[in-house]
Amino acid sequence: MKTIKTSIGRRSFIKMSTLAGGGIMLSFNWLTSCDMTPKQVKALPKEWFELNGFLKIGDNGLVTIMSPNPEIGQNVKTSMPMLVAEELDVDWNDVIVEQAPLNTSVFSRQLAGGSQSIRQGWNSLRMAGATARTMLIQAAAQSWGVAASEITTSEGQLIHEGTGNKSGYGAMASLAAQQEVPEEVVLKDLNDFKIIGSSKKNVDGTKIVTGQPLYGLDYRSENMLIAMIVHPPAFGMRLKSLDGSEAETMPGIKKVFTIKTHLEDYSLGAFDNDAFNEIAVVVGNTTWEVMKAKEVLKTKWELAPAKKEELNFFGRTVTVETPAGLESSTGHQKVFEEMAKKKGKVVRKDGNPEKMFSQAAKIIERTYTCPFLAHNTMEPMNFYADVTPERANLVGPIQTPEIMEGSIAKRLGMDKEKIDIQMTRMGGGFGRRLYGHFMTEAAVISKEMGQPVKLIYSREDDMTQGTYRPAYHATYRAALDKKNNLIAFHVKTGGIPESPLAANRFPAGAIDHYMAEEWTEKSNITVGAFRAPRSNFIAGAEQAFLDEVAEAMGKDPIDFRLELLDRAEKNPVGKNNDYEASRYAGVLKLVKEKSNWTAADSSIYRGTAAYFCHNSYVANVLDLEMQNGNPVVKKVYCAIDCGVVVNPDAATNLAEGGVVDGIGHAMYSAITFKDGMPEQNNFDRYRLIRHSEAPKEIEVHFVDNQIDPTGLGEPPFPPIMGAMANALYRATGVRHYNQPFITDKPLAG
Repeated sequence: MKTIKTSIGRRSFIKMSTLAGGGIMLSFNWLTSCDMTPKQVKALPKEWFELNGFLKIGDNGLVTIMSPNPEIGQNVKTSMPMLVAEELDVDWNDVIVEQAPLNTSVFSRQLAGGSQSIRQGWNSLRMAGATARTMLIQAAAQSWGVAASEITTSEGQLIHEGTGNKSGYGAMASLAAQQEVPEEVVLKDLNDFKIIGSSKKNVDGTKIVTGQPLYGLDYRSENMLIAMIVHPPAFGMRLKSLDGSEAETMPGIKKVFTIKTHLEDYSLGAFDNDAFNEIAVVVGNTTWEVMKAKEVLKTKWELAPAKKEELNFFGRTVTVETPAGLESSTGHQKVFEEMAKKKGKVVRKDGNPEKMFSQAAKIIERTYTCPFLAHNTMEPMNFYADVTPERANLVGPIQTPEIMEGSIAKRLGMDKEKIDIQMTRMGGGFGRRLYGHFMTEAAVISKEMGQPVKLIYSREDDMTQGTYRPAYHATYRAALDKKNNLIAFHVKTGGIPESPLAANRFPAGAIDHYMAEEWTEKSNITVGAFRAPRSNFIAGAEQAFLDEVAEAMGKDPIDFRLELLDRAEKNPVGKNNDYEASRYAGVLKLVKEKSNWTAADSSIYRGTAAYFCHNSYVANVLDLEMQNGNPVVKKVYCAIDCGVVVNPDAATNLAEGGVVDGIGHAMYSAITFKDGMPEQNNFDRYRLIRHSEAPKEIEVHFVDNQIDPTGLGEPPFPPIMGAMANALYRATGVRHYNQPFITDKPLAG
């Protein structure tokens, strides 16, 4: 068992002893990602308090948890409440969860990103449940005149074996509300868990498959208008003039005008990323009428000048420079070639790698690239806004409501207290909805119209607006001696406009002579976080290169990695290595065992890869076969160390999704440019993985080590790209160095 101080959260507890119908409510501002509604619940109390950020226990024993954080498909709406319910020791069927609106006075970190929900909520959410349970026990002890230490609980029942007294939580809720919040509480031992570690179905599953309104696009209100935008056709251009006179005569059209998302004196926030500040807006009664009106707008565009802006990145001022000009993919390729010849910024250096390369008997050097990628969430960007002089009410899918509240307040010139943000379930995020310019746009449009407005992006609007995954480039070198021993390792990587380097990750710490360099090149193409930022490229490149090195050394790919990790564990190089070698090796050993790695099958070609990011470790073995000259992924084995797995079904689903997503983006997807204009604006030209191309089977295994949970939404995504590249080499005899592989001109190994 674990004793945890409640003093951290004591100021966050508000005891209410006058609830209608009795009951106890505990408010806690460290509940960050908890939200659930079971399929069937008991009848609600006659009166129910609908308050933000409270754990409520009704007089009938029903428990409600208001969920502060957004749900983007990672299933926190089911998994997070399991932490509270476990320590509360309540029947899972007696728990419901409601989505809370934004409330920064009560909650902290109301956002979805970084694979942090379970990790950051592990202790605080359990403390919430354990504290409520302790206060219920104290109430029962007072009522029955017995020692609190003699009372046990089970599935929402208080039990005193000595006297035979037994009571449901609901009957003691009012008295519990009068108890002092304990200074500390005892958390359950992992071996005593009943809910955590058991699979619970997605609590919104039935609503999703039956089409009940959960998403931003579903939201409606009386007198609501529809708005759509038109932005410049190319990065590096801006609006010069707009003539909307013809559009305004069309049926259902209310107004055509321009807006600026950010004013000239605006200090950009961390997620105020926006490619085109001034845009044209069409507002009308229906989506179809507005779409038709967009087609007749008369717009003129001009080249935009270079600009320099100050970005407030969580208290740190960052200068963002945006160059002028119209960029093309051919120009980006030239940047890659030029940067490859120049010295980069040395971020880490162990030993004397230059000397070892000069003495090497053999040097292996390979270069890897990947293109810009669009997020392409299933639900296009949308947001509802109703802005009046008194208040701003906003409803929709956003990953960063807490942060965007400040942006909205600043843009509207309105106090935060007058802004109400309600979060809907999201039809995909993957980082795209971290950047809420579309939310700000909706608010500005509603203010202009003086009516409720729903802003809707078409697929083309979103795919050509930016906020892409950056384009990356990496050159790896390995030095071997006469006996084929690895004596030095060098990586130089960069991107447009950011670097993907993680200099202190494996194989840093496992090689005496190691160097990591990076570079960047400015661009006016806007980029943003994409599932497993930076890792989504560098993992695949690194793992493909390690396979080539292993082959040159005459070693099995998994054994080679394990040898390096053994060195990193027993005699690490440097002190800044940001991974645990034993855990890294653990997932490799597990996937080797589960896949029967050494089994021979002449028709199956196998590739492996492993990576650490977002505090978790993932290893893959991918099996493919060639059918009519085309690769078919038969099976993927996935081994994961993410600590305690709260909801195995949900965790498995996340891993499966990451595997499919990673294979698809490595094989097929790309955004390219000509004169600043994206050459792909919808799915007819932007290739995503198809159902028939997904692995026929995915087998997921979790390491059982009882370590506190770490990230899971993002870690399964990066390594599978390397496993796919390595399997393709074994199947075809050629290696792929440039994503997407389907259009890569492979070079002989």
